Amino acid sequence: MFKFLNKNKKEQKNLKEILSYQKELENNFERISRKIDKIIENNKFSVQKVGIVRFNPFENVGSDQSFSIALLNGEDNGVVITSLYNREGNRIYGKPIKNGRSSYHLSKEESIAIEKAKNTK
Repeated sequence: MFKFLNKNKKEQKNLKEILSYQKELENNFERISRKIDKIIENNKFSVQKVGIVRFNPFENVGSDQSFSIALLNGEDNGVVITSLYNREGNRIYGKPIKNGRSSYHLSKEESIAIEKAKNTK
C-alpha cells in the first residue's frame, strides 16, 4: 500500500523510473482524494449532532423521567423523539426535522433539544 514505507524497496536508478514512480504517486493521491471526498459527502447524511433534554411534564411524577432527543445530520435534518413518562405508562412521539425545523408543532423541550443539537460541534 505505502511503498515509500517499505524498507526493501528498490531505489530508482534513472529518470524514467523516477518519473514513473512520481506518476504512480500522483495516481494514488488522486484516488485517495476521490475516496475522501466521497466519504465526506456520505457523512452529511449520518447523525452528527445530538441534543437531549430531560424534564418532568407532570406534577405527580417524582423526577425527570421524560425526555426529548434530537438526532440531526450535517444539514440539520433528522428527527426529534419525545418520551412522556407517567405512572400509568409511557408515550413516545417522533417528529421529522428539516433544516432545523419541523412541520409539526414542537414543545418547548423539543425546541431546546433541537437547538442543543444544532449547536453541537
